[in-house]
Amino acid sequence: MAEEMANKNAAAPDRETESEVAANKSSANGKGGKKSVRVTRARGKKRTVRNVSSGRAYIQATYNNTIVTLTDQNGNVLGWSSAGVCGFRGPKKSTPYAASVIVKDVCEKVSDTGLKEVMVFVRGIGSGREGAVRALHANGLIVSSIKDVTPIPHNGCRAPKPRRI
Repeated sequence: MAEEMANKNAAAPDRETESEVAANKSSANGKGGKKSVRVTRARGKKRTVRNVSSGRAYIQATYNNTIVTLTDQNGNVLGWSSAGVCGFRGPKKSTPYAASVIVKDVCEKVSDTGLKEVMVFVRGIGSGREGAVRALHANGLIVSSIKDVTPIPHNGCRAPKPRRI
């Protein structure tokens, strides 16, 4: 057991945690006071690359934002992106151009999985709906089907009043 721990410590890269760096800095400047420092893990989460040929694309297009998620056939997420992640702020997040940039970003994230064909599920009534579907095709993915899965109430909650402009 002790040999395994020694091997793990020897194989681990020589990194100082934030608490060690803070301790070195405080002793160097002579103050020696206590500092509250966050300790982080040296190793992150391991990511496995799955090879999939077909999957699903979920497009959620609201009035304020567009979110695109690519999954395999079982629903395991391969990659996702949104307008805020791509750098859009405010009213620019809900534009068709933002939707095309989002799809390009998520396609780059999942390019190593070998995804070629997607079934598209569109939810919402935002302006990024058609732009996202067109961008999927433009980025080299074969769109096998498009299904609208927008939830429609059967006389549930009262809808918000329409704007009078």
